[in-house]
Amino acid sequence: MAVVEVEGLVPVDEDWMPVAACKGLTHLFFPSSAERPQARERREAAARRVCAECSVQAECRGFARSHHEYGFWGGESEDERHAAGYRLIAPIGVRARAG
Repeated sequence: MAVVEVEGLVPVDEDWMPVAACKGLTHLFFPSSAERPQARERREAAARRVCAECSVQAECRGFARSHHEYGFWGGESEDERHAAGYRLIAPIGVRARAG
């Protein structure tokens, strides 16, 4: 297999990912389609509890912020990252309308 280098892409150091407490719990960190607000609150509360016990929470949060990730990362929701000044590449929902 040939390796292709793409100019402008920075290699990602993901050494922390295999030891993250959320491993295997994707359903808590990313919404299902048409998730209701109350369901989102419950899901994010459960995700927050997992993150609180995680040894790599800071690395995870930094990754999400610098890579403009969607979902719940490092104890932070998309809305919390947005409020902290970290914008999504293609915002959706309220953020898209609020401009």
